Amino acid sequence: MNYKALYFLFLLLPSTLLWSQDEVANNLVVDGNKAHNQEEYIGAESQYRKAVSIAPNKTEALHNLGNTNYRIADYGSASQRFFQTQKNSNSKEEKHAAFHNLGNVYMQQKDYTQAVEAFKNGLRNNPKDEETRYNYALAKELLEKEKQEDQQDKQDQDQDKEDQDQDEEGNQDQEKKDEVDEEKKENGEDGDSKEDSKDKPKEDMPKNPEKEGDSDKKKQPPPKPKPGQISPEQVKSLLEAMNNQEKGVQKKVNAQKAKGVPVKTKRDW
Repeated sequence: MNYKALYFLFLLLPSTLLWSQDEVANNLVVDGNKAHNQEEYIGAESQYRKAVSIAPNKTEALHNLGNTNYRIADYGSASQRFFQTQKNSNSKEEKHAAFHNLGNVYMQQKDYTQAVEAFKNGLRNNPKDEETRYNYALAKELLEKEKQEDQQDKQDQDQDKEDQDQDEEGNQDQEKKDEVDEEKKENGEDGDSKEDSKDKPKEDMPKNPEKEGDSDKKKQPPPKPKPGQISPEQVKSLLEAMNNQEKGVQKKVNAQKAKGVPVKTKRDW
């Protein structure tokens, strides 16, 4: 038996098996491309998945599967496929395409931070691509706008919280004041302060308040009499004396009326 020939045969079989698997994967990719061009994305996805299951590192199958996932809005799966493509590829052209499409996925997800990084990596592999450069500038602009909106939202939230705290503090102060007023009422005290009395309606105030001029006149002493004139106090004393004297005379007259006047009678001789 020729052992050398047998050894060569064993070496040839694995390489032939690998070649046949790659050929099958290529055929599946071709079928997937036909379905994709006809917009039959479900069928295309099925063919690409079969190709990846046979050749997991086949970048063409991974990239086209990512494109199909993107078309059916399965952005989570698409980002994984594009990431695997750039990782397994040694070609700058393939890496550029994978990063460019990965940036488009992040743009659809409004993840502008990741989109900026993806487009930046795409430009590193192909600085001359104008479409990638445009997408990179757009992602940066949207990211800056998002940051400004987030900052404004934070300021609005802080202002709302400050206003709410002030309202709560004002309510607490009012509740304390109400409690104090209630305690005063229970203790028989007047709950209204002097400042509160200023706000009372005019109907609560006296309708005919005493004029300040009248009160001042009452407080002034009576004028002194001129020489040769009797003062009001002297006139008052004289009047009281006359009244007292008149009362005394009237008293005597009344007493005599009570006793009666003696009547002279005829004498019996």
